[in-house]
Amino acid sequence: MDPAELPPDERRKKAKEICFDLLAVRARTKDELRQALKRKGFDEETSETLIGKLDEAGLVNDAEFAELWVRSRHANQGLARNALLAELKRKGVDGEIAVQAAGEVDREAEEERARELVRKRMRSLGNVDEQAAIRRLLGFLARKGYPQGLAYTVIREELREFGAEAAMLDDAIPD
Repeated sequence: MDPAELPPDERRKKAKEICFDLLAVRARTKDELRQALKRKGFDEETSETLIGKLDEAGLVNDAEFAELWVRSRHANQGLARNALLAELKRKGVDGEIAVQAAGEVDREAEEERARELVRKRMRSLGNVDEQAAIRRLLGFLARKGYPQGLAYTVIREELREFGAEAAMLDDAIPD
């Protein structure tokens, strides 16, 4: 049924149910809720009024969402700051809030997580030649949002630790 055909009280109640159902699954940004209500056919006034009330009640907070998202996605998915920023922006988080949240992942934490990812991935590479391993590892870290210089350094050091030559990367990056 089209929400516009519902009486105002029913329309607000239905919109509230949709938002609560979404929030029961995981935290959401205001923009995610706004888009969900729009897809369901709710008018802007109903959506904005409800989202304002949810914000006032502390049920929707983009800054808290961004903080939790960064922590979770960095720890569980191994995403770097750049990838985290892109995800937060896609979720409708304000640019300043996104930058502040992603700033929690400092260079040291990013490098350590990249090392963990490379070590784990190297175990699954098996008998792949060094050039192919480097190419695959660089692509892997790039897809996770790691800067190229950091990726080269980490891969070179981890390959040496693993016992490979990694000579190909010596000329590629300044120390």
